[in-house]
Amino acid sequence: MKKNLLLLSVLLFAVGMTNAQTQKKAPGKLLRHVVLFKFKDTATPDDVKKVEEAFRELPSIISEVKAFEWGKNNSPENLNQGFTHCFFVSFSSEKDRDSYLPHPAHKAFVELLKPYLDKALVIDYWASN
Repeated sequence: MKKNLLLLSVLLFAVGMTNAQTQKKAPGKLLRHVVLFKFKDTATPDDVKKVEEAFRELPSIISEVKAFEWGKNNSPENLNQGFTHCFFVSFSSEKDRDSYLPHPAHKAFVELLKPYLDKALVIDYWASN
């Protein structure tokens, strides 16, 4: 009986450790904020570069940003409808995203962007595994 109890205890401990390790390895969900830009035909390469640099600075200023990446369209499908830039901003919560949007640094970025922007497309979603 003591042997069975000891074996059961060891088994339960092993299962508990496996579950704890699995939970530690599982990444938390992130709220993705996807922003696409189509620039005006009058925007020069220097204007666009200024916008790129300003957007890239936001994660270092706004602590709620958990991850950031960006790039220019290079799809051969020609389905981008004039949108050339994609910015991918991640947050831990909707509250963090909601703090980011009215943040003074974000507002200043939007003001810098406005003269060069033709269209923007924004989609937010919770990442799924």
